[in-house]
Amino acid sequence: MALESPALRAVILGCALLSSSCSDTSEPPRPPPPVEPWDGTYTPLVDPTDWVDRGEYAPCAFTPPPGTVVDCDDPSLFDLSKCDTAPLATLEPHGIYQVDMRHASGLADFAGIRVPADGGTATMNSLPTMRSAPITRQQLQGGFRVSAQYTFRNTVRNLVFAGCGVTGPGLVTGCFARCTDGKVTTSGTFEAARMTWARGESESSGGLRLLSETHVQTVRPVDVYVHRGHAYVVSIDDPLTQAPGGLAVVDVRDPSHPVITKRLTLPGDSYWNAAWAKDDALYIASKSSGVIVFDITDPADPAFVRSVPGRGPIDVHTMFVEGHRLYAVSPGPAPTGETLVFDISTPLEPVLLNRFTAADTTSMFPSAHDSFAYQDRLYVNHFSAGYVVYDVKDPMSPQELGHYTFETDNSYATSHASAVGTFAGKTVAFEGGEYQGAHLRVLDVTDPTNIQLMGRYKLRPQTSIHNMILKGQRLYIAYYQEGLRVLDVSVPPQPREVAYFNTFRESDLHRGDDLLEGAIGIRVPGDGHVYVVDTARGLLIFNEL
Repeated sequence: MALESPALRAVILGCALLSSSCSDTSEPPRPPPPVEPWDGTYTPLVDPTDWVDRGEYAPCAFTPPPGTVVDCDDPSLFDLSKCDTAPLATLEPHGIYQVDMRHASGLADFAGIRVPADGGTATMNSLPTMRSAPITRQQLQGGFRVSAQYTFRNTVRNLVFAGCGVTGPGLVTGCFARCTDGKVTTSGTFEAARMTWARGESESSGGLRLLSETHVQTVRPVDVYVHRGHAYVVSIDDPLTQAPGGLAVVDVRDPSHPVITKRLTLPGDSYWNAAWAKDDALYIASKSSGVIVFDITDPADPAFVRSVPGRGPIDVHTMFVEGHRLYAVSPGPAPTGETLVFDISTPLEPVLLNRFTAADTTSMFPSAHDSFAYQDRLYVNHFSAGYVVYDVKDPMSPQELGHYTFETDNSYATSHASAVGTFAGKTVAFEGGEYQGAHLRVLDVTDPTNIQLMGRYKLRPQTSIHNMILKGQRLYIAYYQEGLRVLDVSVPPQPREVAYFNTFRESDLHRGDDLLEGAIGIRVPGDGHVYVVDTARGLLIFNEL
């Protein structure tokens, strides 16, 4: 990410603590056209990675070379003589844009811009801090001039954008520059996409209906688990406002009228990123104390039992339960992270069996992030170290069977989440990253020593996929700004979108400028409904297709 070490972060902004009405504006259900059953054959694909270099985005330039002492925010430093700037006058003076940046060296970068329609504080979110800074210059209409200044590691940094032209609805191209302590660091070109519903889409299609919407927390909600008629929604802390995250318990037995029954945190412990339940036990992934165990004999009123493994602080980010095992994934300790295996034969008394790491520690961000257990194998997403497959039949001696990595020189392809199933006798993994341009990969993992890419599904290059749930031959995806996407994967090499619901709206209260904004958490528990967590809107409940 151009000249600076990016720190991928758990995103931070908030949501409102109130209830809102539901809507039903979807198109009538339309059955997908019939397809021939898949016979297991496919043509292996070459992985283009997440971010694809499309060359310079605009015929403009920031004229001072690196190292020059300048006022980075001086508009006269941009050469726009070859640009057609007239269409910039057609832009609205507000909006949320995700910006795909290409440095002159060919490296990838990104930023988010938010200029509210109500005149509120405009912000920019970019590397290396990945936190929002107030915009110091904002002009979206006419010239697309946007800049921000922030402090990082005792240095003052500037990021400046100048529009060159409009290439399509909501698409602006131009040039940018980064400066540090008054000196030019780097520059390049950009393509900014306004985060309105893309491709002329409506709010929904394919028969998806929003049954209810509940703002469950005061800060950013990130995950949900549904068990015994209750949804357990967890949130992370907001380091900017010091507002704590925690757990909200929602009675969803009437999905059209959810009722929040309890909110809770623990003293000094509220950065909670994932939830899972088994029998009378609720498990919460905590940034500071590992896996927190609650007794949910009364599902509306969780009671704290203990934290495991219980020996010092540990950051657990995600969990997966299969049978009597709980797999807890921790991004630390550096540089590899680790996976912890618990025996949960007695659900309220997890017993740590083992902890292990991946062999590859050479990539930029090799930390473990998520996992999926299937047929005595554990598929672990090791971020930029790739997608790693283990034999976990014997939890005391897991064996690394193989991995899928990303060969790229100019971007940071990542492995973040997956779902695995069997199709036509082959073991198929649906896997995706979390970064600029991250999308769905369909992988043949039948032979872990020779994993093949056989299909892809990708939307705008400025957006990122997040989590997914495989239910039969349907794949439900939480796709951040692209909302909820439902794919028919009966022919895995050719995933077909059959329904969507656009959860992202610029007008949502506390809607942020982040790359990782929108639909983030998802569950399809088999009760006829789909539960989605949106970073600003909270818990959304839909019908299951």
